Amino acid sequence: MNIDPRLSIADLSRLYPETLPIFAKYKIDLCCGGRHSLEEVARKHGIDLARLLLELEGARNVRA
Repeated sequence: MNIDPRLSIADLSRLYPETLPIFAKYKIDLCCGGRHSLEEVARKHGIDLARLLLELEGARNVRA
């Protein structure tokens, strides 16, 4: 199952806590309650969404 980029940062952090170091690497935090979606945050920070998703999936798969 792939990470849905429409999920909020808060939801992703709660569902997949192993992704927190990746968020920290890109200086993505839970400001504003983490209510913004991953795709929205990536766009606002100029982060390549496809690359970010690959890294998040990699972190998540380590747990599996």
